[in-house]
Amino acid sequence: MAVHAHPDDEATGTGGVLARYAAEGIRTVLVTCTDGGCGDGPGGTKPGDPGHDPAAVARMRRQELEASCEVLKISDLETLDYADSGMMGWPDNDAPGSFWRTPVPEAAARLAELMERYRPDVVVTYDENGFYGHPDHIQANRITTAALELSGLTPKVYWTTAPRSAMQRFGELMREFGEDMPEPDPAETAAMAEIGLPDEEITTWVDTTAFSGQKFDALAAHASQGENIFFLKMGKERFGELMGMEAFVRVRDTTGAALPENDLFAGLR
Repeated sequence: MAVHAHPDDEATGTGGVLARYAAEGIRTVLVTCTDGGCGDGPGGTKPGDPGHDPAAVARMRRQELEASCEVLKISDLETLDYADSGMMGWPDNDAPGSFWRTPVPEAAARLAELMERYRPDVVVTYDENGFYGHPDHIQANRITTAALELSGLTPKVYWTTAPRSAMQRFGELMREFGEDMPEPDPAETAAMAEIGLPDEEITTWVDTTAFSGQKFDALAAHASQGENIFFLKMGKERFGELMGMEAFVRVRDTTGAALPENDLFAGLR
C-alpha cells in the first residue's frame, strides 16, 4: 500500500516499485489523499489566476490518476478526496476541507479502515518532512503513522527518499533541460542539498530499471501537470537511465531482514 498526497505523486517516487511488484503478481494498493485541485488548470492556469477552477481541475486529475494506475497496473485505487492544501503558506492550507486542516485522527481513522480491509504487508509513504516540506505530504506521513497504530497491523513501513549523491546531478539536469533557468540562488542550492539522505543512511535500494518506461508513461498520463513534471523533459530513454533506482528508508520491520536490502518484500517471501 502506497499512501500519497496528490495525483501524480504515485508515479514520481514509487512508480517503479508499483509496476515491478504488480508484474510479480503482488496486489498493489494506492491511496491518494487529496483531489489535486491546486494543480494547473487547462492551458497552464495557475491557482489563484482568473479561470482556475479547483473543482474542474480535480475532476481532470482524477481521470489522469486512473490512467496512471492503468499504466502501472495498480490493483486498487482508493481516494480520500480531501481538498488540496497547496504549497506551505498558501491560503489553501487553512481552507475548509483542506487535507492540512483536517484533524489527523479523523483522516487516520479512514485510512485505518482501508488498512484493515487490505491488510498490507508493506506500507510506503513520505518522511516526517514530506520529503521537501509540502503540507499534504507531511499530513500523509502523520495519518499513515496514526492509522498503523489504530489498525494494530505490523507491516514493513518505508519512507520514500532520494540519495544525496543524486541531488547535485538533479540540479545540473534541471539547468540542462531548462535553458532559460537562472543560476540557482545559494539559499535554494543549500535547501536542495538537504533534500533526501546521505547514501549510507538509505536502507533499501530497489532496481526498477526494467519498469522505467511504465513509470515515464504514468507521469505522462498526468498531462495537465506536464509543465511541473520536470522528468518528462528528459525523454523516455534518458529518463530510464537516470530514474531506474528507487530509494527508501525502512522505519518499521518485524521480519529481521538484513540491511541494506534491495526488495521491499525482503523477509516476507
